[in-house]
Amino acid sequence: MLAPRAVNDNSSGPAVQSLMRVRGRQLQDSPAAPGTASDSFMRRVYLDHSATTPIDARVLEAMLPYLTENFGNASSVHMFGQEARAAVDKARRQVAALVGASSNEIVFTSGGTEANNLAVEGACEALRAHGRHIIISAIEHPSVRSVAEKLEASGYELTSLPVSDDGLVRVNDLRAALRPDTVLVSVMLANNEIGTIQPIREIGEFLRDESARGRRHLLFHTDAVQAAGRVAIDVNELGCDLLALSAHKIYAPKGVGALFIRRGVRISAQQVGGHQERERRAGTESVANIAGFGAAAELAGTEADQRNQHVRELRDRFEQLVSETISDVVYNGNRERRLPHISNISFRFIEGEGLLIHLDMNGIAVSTGSACSSGTLEPSPVILALGRGDELARGSIRFSFGKDNTREDVTYVVDRLQSSVAALRALSPLTRERVSLAPQPAPSG
Repeated sequence: MLAPRAVNDNSSGPAVQSLMRVRGRQLQDSPAAPGTASDSFMRRVYLDHSATTPIDARVLEAMLPYLTENFGNASSVHMFGQEARAAVDKARRQVAALVGASSNEIVFTSGGTEANNLAVEGACEALRAHGRHIIISAIEHPSVRSVAEKLEASGYELTSLPVSDDGLVRVNDLRAALRPDTVLVSVMLANNEIGTIQPIREIGEFLRDESARGRRHLLFHTDAVQAAGRVAIDVNELGCDLLALSAHKIYAPKGVGALFIRRGVRISAQQVGGHQERERRAGTESVANIAGFGAAAELAGTEADQRNQHVRELRDRFEQLVSETISDVVYNGNRERRLPHISNISFRFIEGEGLLIHLDMNGIAVSTGSACSSGTLEPSPVILALGRGDELARGSIRFSFGKDNTREDVTYVVDRLQSSVAALRALSPLTRERVSLAPQPAPSG
């Protein structure tokens, strides 16, 4: 059992303490970019926890033995291998407990993208003889949307469900889209950009009823990468057959994820060449990463309430201060039914990319959308799916808070955000266009 700790406590072993001290100095004291801060050093604030999270010190401690003395291959039969196998088995139980699954229903992958790819493509290939129709939502993560579009190009039919203007899928739209040849429905549990929590339980109930009426070859997949550790998950209550997870969203290392596959569900392996993971995903297990994932899953389960209360308070204060100090902002997504750590805001008359860069020069890390879509100049498809125009979609910024952020971080970010927005609007042609179109006072005399 991993010991719980206060949100900002860094108690750990000597090696980890040393690493954390170095990281703390790097995060808190960094040379200021020219023209940003007048001091020699500036504050650094990380508000991109939906993209990735730092490794928790206790998670790192759980990993270290398998990076040093316990280096065996988990498939080997000798004692070195069996030590590694024991670590993988323990982590499998820990991850399963986080989502209410049995340990033999958990398949370790290289991350959330692979888990989603394996679920969508693996399920469709296994059910090819029973139909070639797939249903997804319009705001799925690229790791779901792209593989569904790949299958569409190979002959499958794809239906994309619209969402309401606050980002929610309507069960009635799913009911209308379902066909006799539908083999897979994929709707994410919570959106990675706007945080909206979808009615997965209601969708699961509807699809269970359909299965009871004779649709035996209809599977339900949900991407829970953003939701795990932030909302309570029980795969049996949700009614899903497949559920994707990623370690680095819950203060564990990158390079490891998991796919829940309900007992009795068959999928086609996408990675072959070994017998690992019950032949559902070949490849030597990354034991240290898996051990870290397990430790993080256990901590996420025991500390969820404390963490969520902390980030919700920070986010709500942040939004209150933004509303009080910055005009012409639009909050994206349902503000009640959402993850506790995400705030997605469109700032009128400016480009989100410019604001992101301006904030980065002031030591503040945020995002314009999914980290897996970075590098594109296109407006966010998620914000467009809400019915927003290009201006609002291009001007959206995602702020995602973490367990180690503070109220002082919020104060600093809002102060710099206010000045950055003002500076960019002063230069924006959109602002000048707005002024030129404003009603002019009647001439006197």
